[in-house]
Amino acid sequence: MQVGLHVSIAGSIDKAVDNAVAIGCSAFQIFTRNPRGWAAKPLTSNDASSFKEKLAKTKIDRFATVAHMPYLPNLSSPEEDPFVRSLGSLIDEVKRCSKLGIPYIVAHLGSHKGQGDKKGIEMLLRAFTKAAKDTPDDVTILLENTAGQKNSVGSDLDQLASILSELKPAKRFGICFDTCHGFAAGYDMSTEKGAAATLEKLNNAIGFERLKILHLNDSKGELGSNLDRHEHIGLGHIGEKGLGHIIKTINRKKIPIILETPIDERRDDVGNLSKAKELA
Repeated sequence: MQVGLHVSIAGSIDKAVDNAVAIGCSAFQIFTRNPRGWAAKPLTSNDASSFKEKLAKTKIDRFATVAHMPYLPNLSSPEEDPFVRSLGSLIDEVKRCSKLGIPYIVAHLGSHKGQGDKKGIEMLLRAFTKAAKDTPDDVTILLENTAGQKNSVGSDLDQLASILSELKPAKRFGICFDTCHGFAAGYDMSTEKGAAATLEKLNNAIGFERLKILHLNDSKGELGSNLDRHEHIGLGHIGEKGLGHIIKTINRKKIPIILETPIDERRDDVGNLSKAKELA
């Protein structure tokens, strides 16, 4: 089972490997830099070599490591200046992943700012096509489904499949499916039957071969709430039965699972990781 958490890079980026191993991860996700600002400290060759050397000494497969885009970029923005800045951030992140030997970067699809899905998708296609052209081909850009918030793009699996089909070369792009986002967007995974139907829909629309990472999160919001609020595994509105079926299915497909669950008085990261393994 390849399962883990989003881990901190505080101190130096290679510390992420230490943090992942310490809590029992067999997969992990990082930000390559501070996710709350635009500026990024350049990665040195020492940063990259230390990260790769530490990872090579663990039992964690390189293809079970993934980075996530920072929070500020909006790749669907209809406004030119924010779009250009967001595109620059995406290109930089792909290059940073290549330097670190991380094969995947997860990208939020952003907001069309009220200009409509057509405009948002037009900007997305422009951004992803340019990023693929201007970066090393050893990193796959993963489009993450959204919770269906106002003006967001990519909550519907058919729409996500349509966007993906337009992107070339195909090998440069894949999907990261987030269970909380899917549930909030209206895909009922709270029962084994519902979870199976959602995964069948995903496979028919996109194909499991394009699903490179699963974000496993329960949902604080109700079905179809469009609320992007993650909950502890099994303690939200999706629950253990549905998430258990998803874990088992994704495990059989050998797709890495990443948890982005909260930490509070009820449960910490280790507790959520243990619960995911228990449900497997």
